[in-house]
Order: sequence, then C-alpha cells, then structure tokens
Amino acid sequence: MRRGVSPAPGLLIGAPRSGSGKTTITLGLQRALVKRGLNVRGLKCGPDYIDPAFHAAATGKPSANLDTFAMPDALLTSLVDDAARDSDIILAEGSMGLFDGVRRPFHLEQDAGGKPGATFPHPAPQGHTGASSDIAAFCGWPVVLVIDVSGQAQSAAAVAFGCMSFDPRITVAGVILNKVASERHRRLVADGMDAIGLPVFGALPREASLILPERHLGLVQAGETADLHARLDALAQAIEAAVDLDALVAAASTTRPASTSSLHYALPPPGQRIAIARDAAFSFVYAHVEAGWAAQGATLSFFSPLADEPPPQDCDVCWLPGGYPELHAGRLASCEHFRAGIRAFAETRPVHGECGGYMVLGDALEDADGTNHRMLGLLPVTTSFAKRKLNLGYRVARLGADGILGPHGTVLVGHEFHYASMTSAAPMETQAFAHSTDAEGNDLGFSGHRAGHVSGTFFHAIARAL
Repeated sequence: MRRGVSPAPGLLIGAPRSGSGKTTITLGLQRALVKRGLNVRGLKCGPDYIDPAFHAAATGKPSANLDTFAMPDALLTSLVDDAARDSDIILAEGSMGLFDGVRRPFHLEQDAGGKPGATFPHPAPQGHTGASSDIAAFCGWPVVLVIDVSGQAQSAAAVAFGCMSFDPRITVAGVILNKVASERHRRLVADGMDAIGLPVFGALPREASLILPERHLGLVQAGETADLHARLDALAQAIEAAVDLDALVAAASTTRPASTSSLHYALPPPGQRIAIARDAAFSFVYAHVEAGWAAQGATLSFFSPLADEPPPQDCDVCWLPGGYPELHAGRLASCEHFRAGIRAFAETRPVHGECGGYMVLGDALEDADGTNHRMLGLLPVTTSFAKRKLNLGYRVARLGADGILGPHGTVLVGHEFHYASMTSAAPMETQAFAHSTDAEGNDLGFSGHRAGHVSGTFFHAIARAL
C-alpha cells in the first residue's frame, strides 16, 4: 500500500457505449479493492449526480464529478488533487461512450457590440468536450475498457482496437469483458484481444443479480437502494472471482495534474448558513458544490420536506435541490409545516430551486397519474410528469438579475436532465432567471423564473464560467 503518499495513481473505467456495465463493474472494483485494505477514491466523469453517491457507499470516501466542458481547468485540478491526496488509488467512472462529448463552438464573453449573451462560433479547445477521454488525458490515467460482448466474439477486438487508436492522447491498458455467455465464448473473445495485444483483466458472466435497480433518471438513489451494502459486497465478490485485481492495480498511472496552486471552487456560497432540503424527494446536488461551500466557510443545515420539516430559521438562504418530487407530490402537498416554513422564509431571505426544487416552488405539479397537486406557489409556473418530454444537455446561462448565484450577467455552466414539462408559466421576459444556450451555442431563450427573493431553474449549476 502507498497510503499517505501523494498523488495516488488512477485508472479510468470506460466503455465504447452506454449500457456496457461501467457502473456495476466500477462499484465492484472499488469495493473489492477496499476489502483488500486499499484507500480507494471514486470520481465520475460528466454531469451525472447519482453515481458519485454509489462510489461513496462503495469506498467509504467522498466522490465528485469531473467535467471538462462545464469546469475550468483550475477546478478540475483542485478536485483531482483532493482525490489523489492520501489515497492509494483512484478509480474514475466514465460516462456514455469513451469519446462521446460535445462541440463548443461559442465564446462566453460579449461580442464586439457588447450584447450580453451574444455568442460567436469558434472550435472548442481540444480536451474540453466533456468526453471521458478528456479526463483520462487530463489526469494521465490509463483506460480500462468494459465491453459488453453479448452477441459477438472476436469482433469485440475490432471495437477495442478502434478505442486504442482513436485518440493518441490516451492509453488503453486492458479490457474487462462483460456478459460472457460461456467459457468457449470467453476464449473466442480473448483470442481477438490477443491478436491486438490488449490484456484481458477479467470476464464476467451474464448475471441479472449484479444489475442495480433503475428508474426514469437512472439508478435508484444510493440511499433508497435496498440492502445496498450487501449488493456492493456481492459485486465485489463477483469481481474478485473474475478479475485479476493485481494486474489491474499495476496498470494504474500516477495522477498528473498535481498542483501547489490555490484551491478553486465551483460556486461561491449563496449564504453563510445554507438550509438544504435532503430526502428522497430532494437529493440531486453536486457533491463538489456542497463541499466547496463548506470549504469556503459556509455552514450546511439539512432538513426533510417529506418529514414536514421547515427550513432552519437560523439560516440565511434556502436551497431546494432536484430529485424526485414527482414521485412524492401528494405527500409534499400535505406537509403544512414545510409549506408554511418555506413561505415565511421566502418573505425575507433567498430561496432557490433546481429542477425538482423549481417544480415544487411553482403553483402545481401533475403526477404520472394525471392528478394535480398544489405546490408552494412562490413561482408562476406549473409542471407535469404526466406530459413527459425528455430535456437533456448542458446549459450555459447568463443571469438576468443580481441574485444568490451571482450578479447580473454572471455566466453559469450547468446540466439539465428531466422528463417533466412546463404546462403554464408567466412570461419569462420580465421574470426570467437567466438566458441560456445549449452546448453548441444554440439559443434556448429565457430559462427559469424569479419572483421577490425566490428563484428557480430546470438546470443544475456545475460551475461559474471563467
């Protein structure tokens, strides 16, 4: 072991496509190495806010997101340095396919005419597309490919060879085969990997019991997954039986961006004492954002709307994260202490909601069965989970007024992922929270609402743009 030596080596667990088994295999690897006595840190590439909580459960250590599109390099360096400090190994989980990212054909500053929010095209700097390969290159971590080999044999090696040669910035150290049908199947796939000189670290069979439960926004949250630690132990046992852990650990490389520069944080604290809703309806807040607020001296106080708790009255700002309020709308509508407490709080102090929190701040929420439930009535918007429409992607937002996330004109980079639709809203021209574009600079118009001390938006802020 190398505990106490910094920086720790790392690996990135990637895949050619989504649905290959990255999350379950990453969790199994993390837990298996913890059981060996290693101090393991997990990290998640991209804007997914669910997987880091599973990493934390598997390792007993905090996890965080790394995002080359949404985060400046200084923030990435701070987050990676923190994970590499006093740990033995980092196992970072990729998102989507290894090279899947976005173009960034716009500039975040004003144009020559000084118009706020104006954009003009130019190519994205290499390494800032949000792809997992960007993180591997930034950190110097070799990639371990997870390949779902169901329905193929030697042809899987052609896919792996493409991943090995596509981006000269990265190194593919080896492969873990997933959903292997038989010993004969494993040998055939391994023959193909031998032909391209790629080590096979292990092979896992098709096993439904190794799949974690999901719902419409991804995995059922770590805190809601029944027998989570038993499931993680079962994953670790499967990994120990199928993967050469010694070879995998030996393939890790020293984390590269170690820096002695000052710490960098994603967002300034919106207040000195922050009341944060935290339960099964409100849980989607980025770990790096909360950790950054605390590191900057803010006090975080948690309360549960589902337990009919109001925000603590000694706080000076209230934050309603995203989550699954659409699954608990009837219960939230009946929580009178919570409702009265939030409304009283909002008379004198800022309240901000992201995604699900934004929906609850509105007038009403229609659940999946078509039943309308009264919400807090603090923002002029109604939403529906019965009328579903997928909204997914990065958002670059310029604030329309001074607020707790910054002064007028501040640019935030965030991410939006929800199926709820807005069924009615007051005109945004006068009450908009921000003006936004997507990742490619396409104008999305006004975003979110503000009214008095209250604001809300469907996107989750990841960091301020520099």
